[in-house]
Amino acid sequence: MHKQAILQELQSAQEFFNRSTRNLTEEVANFAPVEGTMTAAQQVAHVAQTIEWFFEGAFRPEAFSSDWEAAAKETAAVTSLAVAREWLDRAFAAARAKTEATSQEDWNAPLAPNPFFGEIPRFVIIGAITDHTAHHRGALTVYARLNNITPPMPYMDM
Repeated sequence: MHKQAILQELQSAQEFFNRSTRNLTEEVANFAPVEGTMTAAQQVAHVAQTIEWFFEGAFRPEAFSSDWEAAAKETAAVTSLAVAREWLDRAFAAARAKTEATSQEDWNAPLAPNPFFGEIPRFVIIGAITDHTAHHRGALTVYARLNNITPPMPYMDM
């Protein structure tokens, strides 16, 4: 995958996520459909955290942490959509900066041995980020509907 395509994928994932969830307000930041599930703010924070996790692990395999309890504690502390969205913006900005700073050869190189993906080309994390982000924006549109909020079309302004 070419660096320009990686940058475009990251841009699209962020744009679609932000557009799909922009109608969520602070009034629903702490809404969770059932006890034990992430709130709206925590879902956004989790997306940001996972982008960081993918990029850190892709370039430092020891960073592919499986300490899910610590990760959950970090996102559980987020109670504001504004704070979560700021984290998401920082995560995408860091991903774009790392993409720009990484050679095409390094993007095509295999991941170091790791317990999650094997030794596939590093650029494959981009598809995983896109899928993961889409999964959570879909969940958040359900959260919106459960709060009588009509989510916007993710792919274009209407």
